[in-house]
Parts: sequence; C-alpha cells; structure tokens
Amino acid sequence: MTQDNSLHQRRRPLTEPELHVIPWLRLLQPDERQRAVDDLRISEALPGEFVCRMGRPATYWFGVVDGLLKMSTDNAEGQTMTFTGVPPGGWFGEGTALKREVYRYNIQPLRTSLVAGLHVDTFHWLLDHSIGFNRFVMNQLNERLGQFIAAREIDRLTNPDIRVARSLAALFNPALYPGVGEVLRITQQELAYLVGLSRQRVNEALTALAEQGSIQVEYGGLRILDLPALRSQVFKR
Repeated sequence: MTQDNSLHQRRRPLTEPELHVIPWLRLLQPDERQRAVDDLRISEALPGEFVCRMGRPATYWFGVVDGLLKMSTDNAEGQTMTFTGVPPGGWFGEGTALKREVYRYNIQPLRTSLVAGLHVDTFHWLLDHSIGFNRFVMNQLNERLGQFIAAREIDRLTNPDIRVARSLAALFNPALYPGVGEVLRITQQELAYLVGLSRQRVNEALTALAEQGSIQVEYGGLRILDLPALRSQVFKR
C-alpha cells in the first residue's frame, strides 16, 4: 500500500465495521461501491513508518480508519515543518492522486494507526463514473484549501494559546474528519508535535481553553464544547 515494504506486506481487505466508517462509500452506486470495496486495502501503520514519503510517486489515496497521522516536510537545512494532523475519518492526497505526481510531504503515524488505501487507478475510475464520488473529492479539495490557508496563518502566530486553539479547531473539521465527532483522542505530547510547542506549554494553553469553556480535557482526549470560539480565538494570556 506504500513504498515501505513492511507496511505494504501487512495490507489486507477491510472488515465490514472498517468499511462502515469510510464516509464516501455510502455516496456510491452499488456497482461503484463493489469496485471500491474490492480494491480497498488496510494496514496497521506503526510510529516512525512512512505512509507517504516525499519524492515517491502516488500509487494510493489514503484514509485514516483509526489513529492519528502527521503531515510534514523537511527543508534543505533538515528541519521538519508539520502542516497538520490527520485524525480518524480523514482522507488525504487527492490532489497528488489527481495529478499522479510525487508526494511533496511525508505522512507518518504519531501512534499505531489503521490506514486504508484506494489504488490511484480505481480513484480515477470512480472520478470517471461516479457523481457522488466527484462531489466528495471536490468538497475535499475546497476544504483542504481553507485548511492550508489557515495553517499558514497559524504558522505566523506568536501567541501559543491561539496556536493551540486554531490547531485544535482544524482537527475538529467535520467535513475533512467526520470520524472525530465531539471527542478527539489525542495526548498532549501528540498535540505538541503537531503544534510545534513543548508539552508543558500545550498543557498551559489547554488549561486556559478549558477555563474559557471552549474544550473539556478528558482522559486520553479532548471534548469540543465551542468550535466557533476555537476558530476565532484571539484571547491573550
């Protein structure tokens, strides 16, 4: 399923419960759905493995069934820049798959994750035959554009509380990540990796957001209480 042989060799067909959480399958006609199901494969990706690697050709369109991935890139100085996280329900790489280009980013799990893949040839077949699939992909591209514009804005922010708030809001995007719902299973260390801050500083920001009433910190995750407040976060400590 990827260029990493070990991950590729672990791929298998999806179970019915795993198929049930793929949002775009329900938009397909019976024959289209059967073609997709026959092609879909899933693997358990371990922390440190590459689901996508910069410079490798796109052969699959990927989605997170369970777990948490990070999208990042390395610059010429060897520094890593993290663009965003990909929580459950998120499908990514449609732009690269559309153009059959090489990946311009790395995708790696922050924890052991179940990652599904649809071969790029089947991806294009669905684009040619399914109106429902086309609408889903167009909506993905539109939401993705807004996501990366927001990511550029977040990268320029100097207030850590606002960085954490805006980054959390991006992970709770119901269009891109329908599998998240109101609770995101994420540790403070994982969030620190995504935001580019220390775990201690993230903890301080989460405490402030909880006091404000935007989130509720729960065991092993975060519950969203006021998504509009996170998206428009401008407070200063």
